Amino acid sequence: MIRWLIGTAALAPATLVLATPCAAQSVAITNAKLVVGDGSAPVDGATVVIQGGKVVAAGKGVAAPAGVEVIDAGGRYVTPGIVAGFTRMGIVEVDGVDETNDAAAGNSPFHAAIDVAPAINPKTSAIALNRAEGITRAVVAPATRGSIFAGQGAIIDLGADENSVTVPRAFQFLEYGESGARAAGGSRPAAIVALRDALKTARAYAKAPGAYLDQGRDALVNRADAAALEPVVTGRVPLLVHVERASDMRALIALKAEYPALRLVFVGASEGWMIARELAAAKIPVLASALNDLPESFEMLAATQSNVGRMKAAGVQVGLGIINDNDARQARYEKQYAGNLVALTKVPGASGLSWDAAFASITGDAAAAIGLGGELGTLKPGRRGDVVIWSGDPLELDSAAESVFIDGVKQPLGTRQAELLKRYRQPQEGALPKAYER
Repeated sequence: MIRWLIGTAALAPATLVLATPCAAQSVAITNAKLVVGDGSAPVDGATVVIQGGKVVAAGKGVAAPAGVEVIDAGGRYVTPGIVAGFTRMGIVEVDGVDETNDAAAGNSPFHAAIDVAPAINPKTSAIALNRAEGITRAVVAPATRGSIFAGQGAIIDLGADENSVTVPRAFQFLEYGESGARAAGGSRPAAIVALRDALKTARAYAKAPGAYLDQGRDALVNRADAAALEPVVTGRVPLLVHVERASDMRALIALKAEYPALRLVFVGASEGWMIARELAAAKIPVLASALNDLPESFEMLAATQSNVGRMKAAGVQVGLGIINDNDARQARYEKQYAGNLVALTKVPGASGLSWDAAFASITGDAAAAIGLGGELGTLKPGRRGDVVIWSGDPLELDSAAESVFIDGVKQPLGTRQAELLKRYRQPQEGALPKAYER
């Protein structure tokens, strides 16, 4: 049965060095229903060992090393932490209050050069809320305003500490389709010309940075933006592109012939099923909006809930994201969306995902899409020690995260919402809360 949502209100890009965890624990989680996160089936009676902030062993027959803390999972699901494939978490608190919204800069002379990492707020309420729901990492992207280029996004962890940025300047984000057309002056041809010109300029900058002539505000691409695009055009960091229409995706695929080093990743991709074989042949991963099934814009006329299942069946690497879907706060929706994709397999004529593939879409596949599959998203040896013990099936709405480890550190699971519930369920202050006392 389909389930419905109830919502609530300075490293070089070439290195992609991951931040080092602090106070990592050595722990063995035994008697686990182990989910590796790579699309393989769960394994009963397994053990996961975390040491030095990383997974050192996971599987059946793994022995707990001497001297480490042992946690008996009691047969419950033990999985990698959820990787939120596309969010604006940590850079937006209240959308309508400019002072708390760092997603876009409308009056800046810079676009591609904008770096969201310094603006990430590890104390934003959304981080604690999503951590308590088993989300351990998130892709955080800026928003566009005045250009097709939004800037450089980051990968963050949701740990309860001040060092939340895992990878700064991890990718460049660009709007194409209807949004890109508006930003480029009013048409898709204008957007593709702007993109080609920027890539051409960045390629020239890469060949001779010292010879680049910067015309300041009058330049279509200033020096800072050209420098930010240089690792994109040389293939050192991926270019995430929000694109929904099939014909728009084809235009971007054709661009790879001119710039073969481009590492394109499509975000949203509501009509991806229409060109799934082309996406697979071009080896372009997708961070899809899982359940877009209504033509809410002209670029999404062929939207269908079967989109993800059809792309996956054609060999496309698909992770889930939540672009423009309360993406600053509700990364936890991804678990429900993945569960809905499983439910679609029971709907006649629909294409969904198996449980194993659905869970991989919010863990291993999401990490691999952004080029971090060797570090995040699975419980294979050498990966980050992001582990969750669940009360039940993590894709079911009645299951909760009982223990969350990030980089091998056990995390607090309290939230502001839970504290408010306790306070106002049985008020102790009298007739009115303290805020109303004089």
